[in-house]
Amino acid sequence: MHSSLRVLVGSLAPGVLPTTRSDRLPDGTVLLDLGEDHPSRAGLLELRLWTQDGTVSTAEVVVGAMHRGAEKLFEVREYRQILMLADRHDWQAPFAGELCVALACEKMLGLEVPPRAVWLRTLLAEHGRILSHLGFLGYVGRTTRTPTGLPRLRERLRGQNRALTGNRVHPMANRLGGLAVDADDGWLAEELAVLDEVDREMRQLRLMVDSEEFTARSRGVARLQRDVIMAYGVSGPAARASGLELDLRRSEPYLAYPELAELITTARQDAGDAWARFVQLVEEVAASSRLVRAAAERLAGRPGPVDVKLPKIIKLPEGAGYLSTEAPLGTAGCYLVSRGEKTPWRLKLRTASFNNVAALEALLIGCRVTDLEMALASMGYVVGDIDK
Repeated sequence: MHSSLRVLVGSLAPGVLPTTRSDRLPDGTVLLDLGEDHPSRAGLLELRLWTQDGTVSTAEVVVGAMHRGAEKLFEVREYRQILMLADRHDWQAPFAGELCVALACEKMLGLEVPPRAVWLRTLLAEHGRILSHLGFLGYVGRTTRTPTGLPRLRERLRGQNRALTGNRVHPMANRLGGLAVDADDGWLAEELAVLDEVDREMRQLRLMVDSEEFTARSRGVARLQRDVIMAYGVSGPAARASGLELDLRRSEPYLAYPELAELITTARQDAGDAWARFVQLVEEVAASSRLVRAAAERLAGRPGPVDVKLPKIIKLPEGAGYLSTEAPLGTAGCYLVSRGEKTPWRLKLRTASFNNVAALEALLIGCRVTDLEMALASMGYVVGDIDK
């Protein structure tokens, strides 16, 4: 029997999703709430599905409800102001957003940042990767009905952000030529203490992911095939969980990653299903913990400048350039066109969330309606990263 289904991913927070007076969704509409800590809590992602006998036969993703317009705002912001805005489209990994734009600008300027800034940027990028991955991994505890320490751990990591930059969520730490902040040895010591908790939680979480209850619900669900990965440009943990060697930190290393190549290796899965994607996230958090430790040990007791002094007004030379980084959800790119002014003529973002969500139209075909929640929870995306 054929039928249509409208799926809203988010919560019933006032003003987020349309509800009737009695808080009931319209007929033919299903709400999927993936948990308080999951990035989808912001809502605004809609799926239009056609099903046959409880299985998805056609899928259409509806995006654009947020209308953030960051790329147009970039065109009327000076380069210093752009970095403040660039960390807001993926609010799960804001440091990654500002870092990509900063590196693209520095590449066009031919600007070399001090070594201490390179290492501290590397540390903060991996710190942000841990924070981002933990937001998605919270779904494991929700599914197995097992309390985890992830919410408290994420808050502790945010506390480190605040101690260093004054901001819990949006660090706004990058500047052209380096960083606006520096980490003293006390902050680095506390960071290592937080990593001890990260490692303990990941050992426990791996046991939960491998549990009979979780594997029964996630094995074989929403297999991501290589042809879909290539067709839609899926990258990051989702692609690596299907066995693809896609990691710019290794293939096109930047920052301090060339010296840390041995620590970047993670246990890449090849099943390509929801279970493999969650395993991949756990393994990558463990790898990021090792990278942060190495960077912290390199920085401790080695003071030095973290920025290059630049004029108040910064103008990039005429021309165009592209730079990409390995953001937590996958490849993040910045295409920048300059006409020699203090604002860019064009600044286009390549965000991993957009490609991952676009692939849902192929990924969900053949998926049982009862498995939709697991399928969506295992594919990383942030709505602001889509409606940019």
